[in-house]
Amino acid sequence: MKLQQVMSRVRKALDDYHMISDGDRIAVGISGGKDSLTLLYALSELKAYYPIRFELEAITVDLGFKNMPSILPVEAFCRELGVNYTLVPSDIAEIVFDVRKESNPCALCAKMRKGALNTKAKELGCNKIAYAHHMDDIVETFIMSLIFEGRLHTFSPVTYLDRMDLTLIRPLIYMHEADVIGFENKYSLPVFKSPCPADGYTKREYASEVLKRLNSENPGIKQRIFTAIQNGHINGFKSLSDISGGD
Repeated sequence: MKLQQVMSRVRKALDDYHMISDGDRIAVGISGGKDSLTLLYALSELKAYYPIRFELEAITVDLGFKNMPSILPVEAFCRELGVNYTLVPSDIAEIVFDVRKESNPCALCAKMRKGALNTKAKELGCNKIAYAHHMDDIVETFIMSLIFEGRLHTFSPVTYLDRMDLTLIRPLIYMHEADVIGFENKYSLPVFKSPCPADGYTKREYASEVLKRLNSENPGIKQRIFTAIQNGHINGFKSLSDISGGD
């Protein structure tokens, strides 16, 4: 997928859900994965053309793993884009795996990582944080909530955190994971693999495998579930008629 196509889908999400206001300072959480780097690239390029003025900050929360890959390629990537990059040191890995010895480490790790990201974003003067959740993430979370929690729930396109006075936006909601993979390969993004020992052994990975099996038997099912989420007005989503007809 070409950059112009990614920018088009990101812009549609921004417009459909009014994600950006004039003068916003937006932090992009950079995990080192393909999704966050794709989002940063698209927003940095879109900034020159978008009619609403905004600024970007790139932030990585270092979880503290001893075998953490070098972040130098990510730093260089941000410099090329003209985006300030900040690395936030932490002892999250030690707390989760050594001190607490969590049997289900992902929930606590995510909570602490988000807390560190939010705090640094506020310190840098940001009022919004852009998360790189794409359509597959939205659908997978819906399936996880259905299977493990017995409720109809997923990420919202826009979420306001009143305690932090921060707004979370998800500009990749119209992107499929396959699109992101194609973009990563075409533009040689500086992706590095997470050193987390729990990586690949999570409930999300289980939901992803379930969806892959369903999609092999019923091609297009991910898109249909996403459409159902939209038309069901689940957690802040607009129906297709709302989007096409305007507010």
